[in-house]
Amino acid sequence: MTPALPARSRAIVLFSGGQDSTTCVAWALARFESVETIGFDYGQRHAVELQCREPVLAGLRAMRPEWSQRLGADHLLDLKMLGQISDTALTRDTQIVFERNGLPSTFVPGRNLIFLNFAAATAYRRGAGVLVGGMCETDFSGYPDCRDNTIKATQVALSLGLDCPMVIETPLMWIDKAATWQLAHTLGGEALIELIREHTHTCYLGDRTMRHPWGYGCAHCPACALRARGYQTYLEQKHTSAPLALR
Repeated sequence: MTPALPARSRAIVLFSGGQDSTTCVAWALARFESVETIGFDYGQRHAVELQCREPVLAGLRAMRPEWSQRLGADHLLDLKMLGQISDTALTRDTQIVFERNGLPSTFVPGRNLIFLNFAAATAYRRGAGVLVGGMCETDFSGYPDCRDNTIKATQVALSLGLDCPMVIETPLMWIDKAATWQLAHTLGGEALIELIREHTHTCYLGDRTMRHPWGYGCAHCPACALRARGYQTYLEQKHTSAPLALR
């Protein structure tokens, strides 16, 4: 009988079907012996991202034999109750604006905290000791549940609550969107860049009718603007910067 892999060799990636989480899946595949993915249907306005998950995972499996061997089960959880209690621009057909508290109306209170709790419960059941998420403080919309301190505090709480170590890795925390494109290239070359451009989804409005150099989207919402700007900067730096080292 093949011995079970240690928990630190098994990771579960929070995978939405977007650029950042796809890069995180590739990052995990380069580091862990077993990688599973988990996504959440929370009644999001851009639910089309969930339809992107399967072709992205298929593309990653086809990219490298070792990735195909390491990439295991995908889990999709129904968390629509989160959308039911959230009055935000990501769960309602409302305008994207900044609120009086300075946060954008796309902020879904507690979303990442809830995601990490459900991911940790799944990881516990699956024998995984590592969670990987695309949270970022460098290029983000001001979401407090994306901050490094929030993630570190959650890691401590989960490890105590489960009575076992649960590590949360955030490979994008301190890099901007251009560097995220570069990281994807470092991990998977042009094949991964093309997979991200063609099959991932980031647009808050769920628009996949228009194809741009950086992928599909409305080109106007904050998510599209950030992705487009990062891609342009990545192209400009591509032949002048040293490749981004893997952390």
